[in-house]
Amino acid sequence: MPWIPEVDRSTAIVDSAVYRDGKRQPDASTWQEAHDDVLRHRSGFVWIGLHEPSERQFAGIAEHFGLHPLAVEDAVQAHQRPKLEQYDDMMFAVVKTVYYDASQVQGATEVVETGEVMIFLGANYVITVRHGEHGNLRAMRKRLESDAALLALGPSVVLHAILDRVVDGYLAVTAALQEDIDALETSVFAGTDRGADSNRMYVLKREVLALRRSAGPLSGPLRLLADRPFRLVAEDIREYFRDVDDHLSEVVEQVASFDDLLNTLVAANLAQVSVAQNEDMRKISAWVAIAAVPTMVAGIYGMNFDHMPELHWRFGYPIIAGLVLLVCIGLYRSFKRNGWL
Repeated sequence: MPWIPEVDRSTAIVDSAVYRDGKRQPDASTWQEAHDDVLRHRSGFVWIGLHEPSERQFAGIAEHFGLHPLAVEDAVQAHQRPKLEQYDDMMFAVVKTVYYDASQVQGATEVVETGEVMIFLGANYVITVRHGEHGNLRAMRKRLESDAALLALGPSVVLHAILDRVVDGYLAVTAALQEDIDALETSVFAGTDRGADSNRMYVLKREVLALRRSAGPLSGPLRLLADRPFRLVAEDIREYFRDVDDHLSEVVEQVASFDDLLNTLVAANLAQVSVAQNEDMRKISAWVAIAAVPTMVAGIYGMNFDHMPELHWRFGYPIIAGLVLLVCIGLYRSFKRNGWL
């Protein structure tokens, strides 16, 4: 297996190579030499991979391959919606990558990170531009290089492999979010920590929204690739795009169900908070009613009128105190029986 270098920050190039008959050619040391080799032999294609290039770093490649200025601007600036654009002699695709950071599961920290991959597809070249710390394409490149028959079909194989890998990432994140939502559902109905549950709900809603924004807009481009013939897409590859589209449809459906379930959990949590507050108010009201009895009696006998016969009775105090105690006990038992205490 040919050695794949680390990213060269002076050029932002991760790797570049010529593929002929599905095999990586070891001759070219630069991307210019790689493309010249393809043009000289009139066969194969060159695959150039970059990571977060600046406008200056990408200018030479863009000029050499005649890339459309609007596509170049999108590739450099990033933060684009998933899309597929057809130009005269090239295609330009944008896909969003997602990554589930399991180390950030606890607390109110977001665990879904997003990135982007841009693909320039021509008759004898494919250029990939990656943004974000995850979504590395090196393992995918090695896997393709181990399947010469597939890679021999041309640059569109790379486009399919990237889309397939990205959608597989969506499925993995969807499965992880499903576990988080299931755990949250258990916690909400257990009522152990409503404050933490509320925070986690809104974090999960943001994560589901990020996944929806990544996966949803990709449906259109995938259906185009699966249903419409493109000059730059090998006919044998089109059927594979249908499989990727099926997986993406599964993701979109699950994301929609996640959103509905989270809305239900938010409503259930608010209802539980309201019930708890009502219970607290009933307890407070019950104790206030019990305390009102001795307060009322004390208020009556604290008015200092001259003609209050019971003040001069020998057993006046114990009778009044006993009566107050009996009334308080009666109220307590009544409230207890009715579930107020």
